[in-house]
Amino acid sequence: MAIVTALKKTDPLPAAAQPAARGRISIETVSVVFGRGEASHLAVDRAQLEIPAGQFVCLLGPSGCGKSTLLNSIAGYVEPATGRIIVDGVRVERPGPDRGMVFQQYSLFPWKTVRQNIEFGPRMAKKNAAEIDEIVMRQLEMVGLTAHAAKFPSMLSGGMQQRVGIARALANSPSVLLMDEPFGALDAQTRTLMQENLLGIWNEVRSTVVFVTHDIDEAVFLADRVIVMSTAPGRLIADIEIDLPRPRTLDTFTSSAFMLLKKQCLELIRQETMRGFHQVQGGHA
Repeated sequence: MAIVTALKKTDPLPAAAQPAARGRISIETVSVVFGRGEASHLAVDRAQLEIPAGQFVCLLGPSGCGKSTLLNSIAGYVEPATGRIIVDGVRVERPGPDRGMVFQQYSLFPWKTVRQNIEFGPRMAKKNAAEIDEIVMRQLEMVGLTAHAAKFPSMLSGGMQQRVGIARALANSPSVLLMDEPFGALDAQTRTLMQENLLGIWNEVRSTVVFVTHDIDEAVFLADRVIVMSTAPGRLIADIEIDLPRPRTLDTFTSSAFMLLKKQCLELIRQETMRGFHQVQGGHA
């Protein structure tokens, strides 16, 4: 059965169970504030979370609850007002190659080919030509785009462009892959295919994944854990263990265990959405 708990700092794993992979994330009482004085806005409120290396975690919550803000703090794009974020024992103070980012918009260089987009990171890291070629070919094969290496982004479908974005993010072998609603702009059928494709890639690379979504089905299908956030200001209010067997397939969506987990998430999100609605109504009373 799934486990729903209040958010708390998890105990360290026993020595024998410690994962070998990189990518352990510690979020320690992180608050994020935008603006100053009376115009200030508390976006994330005292987030506290431990993510073991190699785990797939989804951040789920109502629109505007601070999911992307917290993700951007892990990436190093947004500085917390209080608290700190630690990745593999190092405090996050700026973006770094240990954290790959995939955005909802494809964010590819339109003037570069698929191959050139993927090799950009390794070139900036001063890899030699042989290393770059090996990295690019491996990533192209992993995302199923070997035959499209010479094409420009405008020649690709939305799903293919997002696969290029994932390959580019993974080209530096990051310990953490951060994904901000990467399939939000895709049609339903392509989105499902991309979810299955992502799980296949993750099963191979085993980077830690933090995935932002407002889609409950997507969160339950992908994740090891779903972290539910409150309406703004964003607080982490529940940690739901997703104990569905892997590999997950289309049949997973119709299983009774999936439906139960979906219902748990839906009830939490509905409560928070209604609470936010009443807050707004009260503010205009």
